[in-house]
Amino acid sequence: MVLSKSSLNKILTDEDVEESLERACTELAVTDKRVLVIIPDGTRTSPLPLIFRLLYKHLGKRVRQLDYLVALGTHQPMTAEALSKLIGTSVTERGEISDYPGVHIFNHRWSEPQALQTVGVITREEAAELTGGLLASDIPVTLNRLIADYDQLLICGPVFPHEVAGFSGGAKYLFPGIAGAEIINFTHWLGALVTNIQIIGIKDTPVRRVIQRAAEFVTQPLYCIAMVLRGDDLHGIYCGTPSEAWSQAADLSGQLNIVRTGRPMHSVLAIPSIMYDDLWTAGKAMYKTEGTIADGGEVIIYAPHLTEVSYTHGRLLDQIGYHVRDYFTKQWERFQHVPGGVLAHSTHVKGIGTYEPASNLESPRIQVILATSIPAKRCNLINLGYRDYRTIDPQAWAGREDQGYLLVPHAGEVLYRV
Repeated sequence: MVLSKSSLNKILTDEDVEESLERACTELAVTDKRVLVIIPDGTRTSPLPLIFRLLYKHLGKRVRQLDYLVALGTHQPMTAEALSKLIGTSVTERGEISDYPGVHIFNHRWSEPQALQTVGVITREEAAELTGGLLASDIPVTLNRLIADYDQLLICGPVFPHEVAGFSGGAKYLFPGIAGAEIINFTHWLGALVTNIQIIGIKDTPVRRVIQRAAEFVTQPLYCIAMVLRGDDLHGIYCGTPSEAWSQAADLSGQLNIVRTGRPMHSVLAIPSIMYDDLWTAGKAMYKTEGTIADGGEVIIYAPHLTEVSYTHGRLLDQIGYHVRDYFTKQWERFQHVPGGVLAHSTHVKGIGTYEPASNLESPRIQVILATSIPAKRCNLINLGYRDYRTIDPQAWAGREDQGYLLVPHAGEVLYRV
């Protein structure tokens, strides 16, 4: 059974949230047990400071240990300052939480083998069945080994349309959230093969099936608090098993976080939130608008604050650039050594299109242009367009949808499609 409180039109109050969490915490059999809460990083909008306070209020005195693990995937580790902002209270460099003695918060370390453990293997045959034959290989299911120190895992985070899984949230906070490279790369490349435009905003996807199967290898009890927001406003909170709570949250997210424009747009000015500090994360401004852009159109990612392509994967992206999916699949011998997650990001930002090896002709469906602080020379190197952000007045784009121009402020969480 899922405990829920939600509304399409009403914004939930702090009292609504506390009522839901109190009921959920009462339901959990965690007295004198160790609880690990898995939460998103700073690239997801959510009321984590409120959730943090309420979980401590209703669990802190019951449990033996209450700690937090940030589901970074392959994002860079958060600093103490960033962690403090994330949960709304001071965090030391060692991850200790000053006003909550005994409570710790940890960054996930996806690239450190000693920080991981293998909990199972999805076989080649099962992978082929789950993916409809798109990918077939043995998948080691690796997770942060911290989970072995706890009796209960509590997944807590928002649900939005997502370019790899269809919708974020639920067991996705395990895979890729606190997973190792193998399954991260497998799921992301799988999503890229399907393509963003065919997967985003859809509940039942090959990637979600792989994620749900991988979660079955986790032996600790799993519980989920799934939230649905529109902007900063909380409209739904669902507490239950990861699959059930996520499913109901995704249904509401599909109503709140998908906007239908009614006509294709020739040009979109997408302004990603400043919570995205590199193109690796700000690329969501493209993913969420690709489906509303007419063939031959363009999306301009307007983000003067961006100075970096990817703090984690920038060197590799400089080498391979941004290309349509078929550019890689039709030259697989050249690119098979590149991590699937990096290839996937490249194709997602570039969008769908075609590639003809004989003529070396790549034809993306739309053009992607960066109006950022990333220099023109580097944009050219990575095969993306460049425009000086100082020549653009975002206000001049407002209210011109009938002319085929769309302004998308705070781009990255709401999906736009025709």
